[in-house]
Amino acid sequence: MTSAPTPENQSETSTVFRGNKAKTAGAILGIIALPLIWFAPLPLEPRAQHALAVTVFMVIFWVSEAIPHAITGLVGCWLFWALKVAPIQSAFGGFSRSEAPWFLLGALLIGLMVTESGLAKRLAFSILSLVGSSFSRILMAFIVTNLILTVLVPAGPPRVILLCSIVLGALASFGVDQKSNIAKALVIAVTFSATLNDKTILASTPAILARSLMIEHGHVAVYWSQWLIAYAPLGIANIFLIWWLMMRLYPPERKELPGGQSYLREQLELLGPWNAQEKRAAFWTVVAVGLWATDRIHGISPAVIGLGIGLAATLPGIGVLTMGDMKKLNFFIVLFMGTALSMAEVLRETGAVKILSDSLFQFITPLIHNTNDSTAVLYWAAFAVHLVLASETSMISVSMPLVMNFALVNELNPLALGFVWSFATGGKLFIYQSLVLIAGHTFGVYDARDILKVGAFFLFAEWFLLLLIVPLYWPLIGIR
Repeated sequence: MTSAPTPENQSETSTVFRGNKAKTAGAILGIIALPLIWFAPLPLEPRAQHALAVTVFMVIFWVSEAIPHAITGLVGCWLFWALKVAPIQSAFGGFSRSEAPWFLLGALLIGLMVTESGLAKRLAFSILSLVGSSFSRILMAFIVTNLILTVLVPAGPPRVILLCSIVLGALASFGVDQKSNIAKALVIAVTFSATLNDKTILASTPAILARSLMIEHGHVAVYWSQWLIAYAPLGIANIFLIWWLMMRLYPPERKELPGGQSYLREQLELLGPWNAQEKRAAFWTVVAVGLWATDRIHGISPAVIGLGIGLAATLPGIGVLTMGDMKKLNFFIVLFMGTALSMAEVLRETGAVKILSDSLFQFITPLIHNTNDSTAVLYWAAFAVHLVLASETSMISVSMPLVMNFALVNELNPLALGFVWSFATGGKLFIYQSLVLIAGHTFGVYDARDILKVGAFFLFAEWFLLLLIVPLYWPLIGIR
């Protein structure tokens, strides 16, 4: 005998159904858009028009998530090649002409090494066990831990899953309900700080992609250390802003959480002494971060460093990762980045990028006279584009070449404009705009209204901070 469906089950089924309908509608729209734009009587050079047709198909599929992003990218690159829009060297040029996919692969290997060895969990419990039972201190500890782990685990979703799991375990020992203000404040702080950290540190997929496109299309050097220094004031300010906002929006039911510190210490004791895997992971991580931080001195590409250390982590005897660990690596992300870069390469080669650039920036050009003017205009333009192109990575892949072309044509600093545009993708009001927010949402602690409130605050706060650091701080470090 089957049981009657509960309201929760009905709601979940309805949500899945609506999601499937949206994906189906997106797939149909993308398939229809391709021939419509391909054969439309537009005053464009044929190769540029055909490149735009395939690009629109890819973007619609990416936004609707009709199929996995990486598969959409591969289909698009195949169409560029099969339909003779571009030769295979360009259609798949993102894998051979750009170092970004290999930088990302190295970063993912390092992140997997830190996570699978247990080093990430040990560091998290070690830091948290020192702060005591005060809620305000615990909140700050999770925010700072998230920042530290951004370098060690350069991917937002797994970092959020790791820290939120620790949060909920600690709250269970406190006897705190998951729907309490305490739970909301901690989970939202972990989740939202991850999205901001992914912008201020060159570690996430969108940031790595943005750097590569700035180098390729803006013809400007972008160092790992330079990225870190440029965004340092924002990173520091965000620590205190997130802490302050959580304390105000979600005042804790209890200021002291007895038993919490003992739980964290117990978990740390259960890990036992450092094992060989953790020591090796720590060694290779320190080497990688040390080389990244000094890349302006030795000139070795961050991609060479990341992939080299990542591959070293797989070697027997000196490495950490096993074949079983490697099967957990999400290679689809690497494929997605490579295909996104390939799309940008085809748009550039066919001249379609100039058409898009002229259309996108036609209405804002009169408003921009220098880098300071461009900060406000580009920030809000990027936010508007991000609302449509939900995925940060697809948004960067489509728009960053246009920004670089705009900078060069108007004799503006491509480095400064690229930094502003890349950071502006951090502005989010809705859960669908970030895989990190989706990962945090799976724990069932916050809802869309919470993200709307927090996102609106940081949308304006980050804009204000950018208006300060661009004219006052960036010239001091050579960015004008």
